[in-house]
Amino acid sequence: QVQLVESGGDSVQAGGSLRLSCKSSGTAYRSTAMAWFRQAPGKEREWVASIFTGGDGTHYSDSVGGRFTIPRDSAKNTVTLQMNSLKPEDTAMYYCAADPRTTCGGGWWREPSEYTSWGQGTQVTVST
Repeated sequence: QVQLVESGGDSVQAGGSLRLSCKSSGTAYRSTAMAWFRQAPGKEREWVASIFTGGDGTHYSDSVGGRFTIPRDSAKNTVTLQMNSLKPEDTAMYYCAADPRTTCGGGWWREPSEYTSWGQGTQVTVST
């Protein structure tokens, strides 16, 4: 089983930036697909971004594209989410997820139910 621990959540003003980190540990398997999801109160969990550490690229939702990035120089056991130009609608609990699949075909990586490991979440609050 892979353990995931998120950190970096905070309260910021609109237009600000935050950097979230997700550290993975465990020896059952090496995660190759890692993702960030978020969930606001009363809403469903929403896919934000995914990275395939084996080289199948990074993907971003339309709502965060151009503002959020997963830096390519992330350490092998840590995935970060750089969030710039934050908006109040970005306010949510952000979760890290992992799965051992190596390919992105079919778009499975957008679905929360497809991931086998989850972190406990880190809160991001953006005020006007």
